[in-house]
Amino acid sequence: MAYADFTLSGLTRQFNLTRDEDTILFANVPPAQLDPLFLSRLHEDTDLALKVSTEKARSEFIIAPVLTELRRLVQRRIGLFSGVEFTVDQAQGLAGTCDYIITRSTEQMFVEAPVLMLVEAKNEDMKRGYAQCIAEMIAAQTFNVREGKEIDRVYGVVTTGNLWRFLQLQGMHVNIDGREYHIDNVAEIIGILLQVVMS
Repeated sequence: MAYADFTLSGLTRQFNLTRDEDTILFANVPPAQLDPLFLSRLHEDTDLALKVSTEKARSEFIIAPVLTELRRLVQRRIGLFSGVEFTVDQAQGLAGTCDYIITRSTEQMFVEAPVLMLVEAKNEDMKRGYAQCIAEMIAAQTFNVREGKEIDRVYGVVTTGNLWRFLQLQGMHVNIDGREYHIDNVAEIIGILLQVVMS
């Protein structure tokens, strides 16, 4: 089993999860102040990605630029990984390749202290994306404890590129944000990402 093989019901049973899907996690987070040149490029690239309408296009033209802009805004004080193997517990199915991992370490040779897991919703299926993302968040939590770098909350994002939904794991309780964010509001999205990585 791998991260992408999990279902929400299977995860809930296996890890005794509790879940809340109504809480607004980031109600008072200010939008990020973004460079107009970045916004202009992102707007143009988003149009292209949505016309091409493939996962690869959304990943390359929307998701990666948002995450690299986040890294630039924090003066590279975070690690950013794309398409890396992150096997934590093969027996429990916490294994496989992650779309994106953000860490609280500047280390780029290997994953250290993951704080946010980001999953591209395959075929724009957000529900399947939640299961994969939560499994990766549990793996990140397990990894952090094992490495002696326990973090109170691990965050996740499920995105189609166009739509973004945030998740939070604390203990074995998962909050799936009751609000969905559209890429047109990228300043809000990056504002939330800034709070997550800097808290």
